[in-house]
Amino acid sequence: MRLFSLLGSCALVLSVPAALSAQAAQKFAYVNSAIVLQSAPGRAEAEATFEKDMVVMRAQVQKLSDSLNTMQEAFAKEEASLSPAAKEGRMKTLRDKQAEYQERTQKLSDQAQQREAELMQPIMDNLRRVLDDVRADGGFAFVFDVAAGSFIVSADKNLDVTDRVISKLRLSAPRAITAPKPAAAKPPVGPLSAPAGVTTKKPPTE
Repeated sequence: MRLFSLLGSCALVLSVPAALSAQAAQKFAYVNSAIVLQSAPGRAEAEATFEKDMVVMRAQVQKLSDSLNTMQEAFAKEEASLSPAAKEGRMKTLRDKQAEYQERTQKLSDQAQQREAELMQPIMDNLRRVLDDVRADGGFAFVFDVAAGSFIVSADKNLDVTDRVISKLRLSAPRAITAPKPAAAKPPVGPLSAPAGVTTKKPPTE
C-alpha cells in the first residue's frame, strides 16, 4: 500500500528555522526519514491491516462496476430497437448509475485515506517523540531530514543519527491498530478497472 506516502505530508525535519543562527555553540545532526520509516516498528502490521481493509472496499467498487457494465452492455445491444422515449429513459438510468458509481468510489477513496492516516498516526507520533529524545540527548539544536527532496547535498556522516533513531524506535514501538475481522468470503484483491466511459478516482491500493 502506498500507506506510506504520509511521509510527504508529515515532515520529519524538527525545528528548522527560517534562518539558522550563526552561534558556534549550536550542534546539528541529520536523519534519513525514508530509512527510518522502512524500519519503523508497526509499519508492516499497519500495511497488512490496510490491505485487508482495501479488499472490502475494492469488493464494493467491483460490485458497482459490474452492475454498471451489465447495464451498459444491455443498452448497447438493445439501443437500435428502442423508441426515442425508451432510449432517453435508459440513457438517464445509465447516467444516474454512473453518478452513483463516481460518488461511491470517491467516498471509498476518502475513507481509505482516512484509514491510512489513522493507521500511521501512532507510528508517526512515536517517531516524533523519538526524534525529540535523540535531539535532546545529543544536545543538537536541529535535526534535519536528508531523505529524497532535502536541500542538504553534503554532510558529515558522523552527524547521521539515523541508526540511533531506529534503535530507539525499536524500544518504544506503539501498539498497532487492528482491523475488523474480515468476511468469510474473500473478494478479489487486484486493481479495479472503471466501467467503460467512467473516469473516477479510485481508492488507493498501495
